[in-house]
Amino acid sequence: MGRSQETFSKKEVRNKKEKRKKEKAEKRLLKKDLDKSGKLEDMIAYVDEFGNISNTPPDPTKVKEEIDAENIEIGIPKREDGPPEEIERKGTVSFYNDSKGYGFIKDQGSQDSVFVHVNNTLDEIREGDKVIFEIEMGPKGPTAVKVKVV
Repeated sequence: MGRSQETFSKKEVRNKKEKRKKEKAEKRLLKKDLDKSGKLEDMIAYVDEFGNISNTPPDPTKVKEEIDAENIEIGIPKREDGPPEEIERKGTVSFYNDSKGYGFIKDQGSQDSVFVHVNNTLDEIREGDKVIFEIEMGPKGPTAVKVKVV
């Protein structure tokens, strides 16, 4: 099919494609020019003694501090033996579901809610009871065990 028989829409589509090709070629040329103008010195960054990034090189006349490798501690420092935590805690039963056998105790010291299950109680408990209990880590967090009504 010759160009004389092309419809107006076909000519328009062809012109748009040619225009896109030209724009793409121009962008490619601009990008090449920018890449050539970028110098290696402009791309270098330095880190100073405080860990900040700067564009000035470090001063070679500055005295560097020597560090013994034996003094570097990796990991968590050992915990000092402080005052022992309370083994028995006091609290109030804030919620308890008799039919399902679980509830929550509000700790008097830390005001945290601690989960309690019927299997970990020594006495029968109800909402509002003052209780004494111990805390152990359960599968989903702290759990009250050895729960007694005061």
